[in-house]
Amino acid sequence: MIKVSVLYPNSKTVEFDLAYYINTHIPMVKKLVGSALKKVEVEKGLAGREPGELAPYVAIANLYFESVEEFQKSFGPHGATLAADLPNYTNVQGVLQISDIV
Repeated sequence: MIKVSVLYPNSKTVEFDLAYYINTHIPMVKKLVGSALKKVEVEKGLAGREPGELAPYVAIANLYFESVEEFQKSFGPHGATLAADLPNYTNVQGVLQISDIV
């Protein structure tokens, strides 16, 4: 099992519509990717290490797939569509990391 994390960096100027992300973007991902997507978790950043410090990421989405190949095969054809939705919920580019669940 692998986890694909999309981390949205936080700053004082970042805009992120979490309601849109959860209610519109994530359902779009589920519909387009289909059964290859095993599980999705969305995290909302609350704080950093020090009191009053911003969370490093405003939001993180974790998407679970059986393998890198399954992710690439199911997600790849829809990458442009999903990227085109980005301005509807944020003004920051997400950072993608693929991790092996160990």
